[in-house]
Amino acid sequence: MKGILFDMDGVLIDAMPFHAEAFQTAFKETVDKDIDKKEIFLLEGMPGHQLVKEIFKRNNDDRYINDENIINTICKRKEQIFKEIQKAKAFEGVKELIDSLNCNNCLKAVVSGASKQEVESLLNANSLNNFNLIFSGEGLKDGKPHPEPFQAALDKLNLKPTEAVIVENAPLGVESAIRAGVRYIITLNNTPLELSDFKPLLPKNKNEIDKIVFKDTKSASKYLNDWCCK
Repeated sequence: MKGILFDMDGVLIDAMPFHAEAFQTAFKETVDKDIDKKEIFLLEGMPGHQLVKEIFKRNNDDRYINDENIINTICKRKEQIFKEIQKAKAFEGVKELIDSLNCNNCLKAVVSGASKQEVESLLNANSLNNFNLIFSGEGLKDGKPHPEPFQAALDKLNLKPTEAVIVENAPLGVESAIRAGVRYIITLNNTPLELSDFKPLLPKNKNEIDKIVFKDTKSASKYLNDWCCK
C-alpha cells in the first residue's frame, strides 16, 4: 500500500484567504494591532494559540505573549469571524483528483491542524468525502512544524514514512513532512508566498525543486496518480 496525505486549507480548499482575514480582524478588534496577512500564510499549520503567540513574537510585542485571556479572545473571535465570512470552495480539479485515486493500493488522508468540525464541514460542503482518513489537530500535543500530525496519521493508516507522500502549501507543513521523514510536494495555488519563503527547506538543485513544486493542485494530479496508482 501507498498513501497520499493532503493538507486541507490551501491544498484542497481555498480557505486560507478567509483564515487570514479573520485573524487580521481579530487582532485589530482585540488589541488594535495591524498584521500582515502573509504572516498567517507563513504560519499556516501551527495551532491557533501558538500562531497568535508567534505573531506577537515576530512583531516584537511582548505585552500579550503570556496573556492567555487575550490569546483565547483572539482565537475565539477569529473562529467566529471565519464562520461568518468564509465561502471556501475546492480548488479546480481537486474533486477529480481525489476520485481518480481510487486504485486498490492507494490510501488517501486529510491531515489538518484545524478542528475536526471545521475540517469535516468544509470537506462535506465541497463533496470531498472519498478519504480513508480525516485527521484533525485535536488531541495532539504538537502541531506543525512538529512531525507528530503526519506521524500519527501514518500510524492510523499503518504506513511507513517511505510509503507516503505529503501534499503541502506552507513552509511549516513542509518542515513537518521533512521531520517525519516523508517525501513531499508543494502546490502553490493562490498563496502569496514565494519559493524564497520555502528556500531553507527545498533541495539545492533547481531540477529537483522543479520536480516537487507545482503551480496548483490540479497540475500535480499526474505526479500523484503515477506515484500512488502505478
